[in-house]
Amino acid sequence: MRRLFGFIVASGLVVAMAPAAQAGARVYVRVGPPTAVVEVQTAAPSPHHVWVAGYHRWDGGAYVWVPGRWAVPPPHYTVWVGGHWVNSPHHGWYWAEGHWRH
Repeated sequence: MRRLFGFIVASGLVVAMAPAAQAGARVYVRVGPPTAVVEVQTAAPSPHHVWVAGYHRWDGGAYVWVPGRWAVPPPHYTVWVGGHWVNSPHHGWYWAEGHWRH
């Protein structure tokens, strides 16, 4: 019974801490990102699609290129503002997420 109680408490702590770790936590990287890859844009699948450029993401040990893609904006949005790496002088580099705007 004591082991079961310990397991339940430990499981609850892991679940309770998960949102806090994901909510706006910045991951700093000591090494700056490589130069962006020059991508060849294909023709848009429709007049409603917007190009979302590729970017380098940090996988915990190295930068990995994520290719660009065509996307349909959510309702009432038309422009994609690309994500980018920001250099924080005391901590290193962190990723600023891209987002849609009017």
